[in-house]
Amino acid sequence: MDDQTRIELEAAAFRRLRQHLMEDRPEVQNIDLMNLAGFCRNCLSRWYQEAANERGIEMSKDEGREIFYGMPYDDWKASQQTEASPEKQAAFEVAFKENVLKE
Repeated sequence: MDDQTRIELEAAAFRRLRQHLMEDRPEVQNIDLMNLAGFCRNCLSRWYQEAANERGIEMSKDEGREIFYGMPYDDWKASQQTEASPEKQAAFEVAFKENVLKE
């Protein structure tokens, strides 16, 4: 497979993952994704932002989130996120340290 085809397939897979998380399964909470998989929608938006910055495209965290979420993050959070239990919050602290802070 040539590099251009690989890049196009990877981009298509990313778009499909975003669609799945944002349109097909918006009820799945970020905290549950982080606790189970070690990443969430915010991680994906941050990776997008970091990729842009590495290529000389200035993008803030909020801009990356708005691109990924398709709206300001606070709007998505208000309409989709629910309050997490103390147990989920404690598990998140561990998952965040293990998966995000180590990067």
